[in-house]
Amino acid sequence: MRRGPRVTTEPGRLIVLSGPSGVGKDTVLHELRTLEPRLRYSVSYTTRAPRPGEVDGVAYAFIDRDRFLAMAERGEFLEWAEVHGHLYGTSEARVKEALDRGEDIVLKIDVQGAAWIRPRVDGAIFIFLLPPSEEELRRRLVGRDTEDEASRELRFRNAVAELADGAAYDHRVVNDDVGRAAHEILDIVRSRRARGTS
Repeated sequence: MRRGPRVTTEPGRLIVLSGPSGVGKDTVLHELRTLEPRLRYSVSYTTRAPRPGEVDGVAYAFIDRDRFLAMAERGEFLEWAEVHGHLYGTSEARVKEALDRGEDIVLKIDVQGAAWIRPRVDGAIFIFLLPPSEEELRRRLVGRDTEDEASRELRFRNAVAELADGAAYDHRVVNDDVGRAAHEILDIVRSRRARGTS
């Protein structure tokens, strides 16, 4: 009996994208997925309220604190953390299923979550998005106009403190131009994929 070639699916790659609040992670991620539609975005769970224009299940899966903590208790999160008074977490089952299908998955998570994943997922690519300057970071946070002044100031202080955490990442990309930053990230991912190394 004639047999066809054996078909194998190479596992996908986990891409962890972090950066301080206001650095433009969502904008760069949107551009990145436009450039490379095969990239999948893992929608995180959060207990914070949706911002204007955010759609449940697209930006985040918005749930209440009790449900989130119950999921954490059952061990359903690959990582989770409390950030700016709200809980954020990544579904382990969703990520594993996508990687097993050979899909490259982007996680947009904070430095706490990245630190939790680093020793647990082999071959993950860790990318830290930087602002051109602290002054530009403050301008972006103020320009967002999604929170009150006290909340923005807290986010700015936390964001500046987070900049030092970028040293622990494999790659650091400055978001001085959305298109250029997205292309640089895509080049990193393609290079790692071509080498077939972690």
